[in-house]
Amino acid sequence: MNSKIAKRVLLEAKHILETKDTIRTISNIFHVSKSTVHKDLHERLLEIDQYQYQQVDEILKYHTDVRHIRGGESTRKKYEKLDTN
Repeated sequence: MNSKIAKRVLLEAKHILETKDTIRTISNIFHVSKSTVHKDLHERLLEIDQYQYQQVDEILKYHTDVRHIRGGESTRKKYEKLDTN
């Protein structure tokens, strides 16, 4: 694996462990696609550091479990904003 990619993967992993941000947020911060972040944190991180992978995987599973709640909140905020205009 390219050392530049490995460095990015470790930085993404460190970031998600510190902030618990979503894949979308991390992709914006690191200026890569969501698909790239997903591949970095699900495949490449496993090759680099299995312990960090397990920690990151727990966070990503949590995000999957609560995404329906976040989606509902976004819709509610959207319509509240439309009602005030």
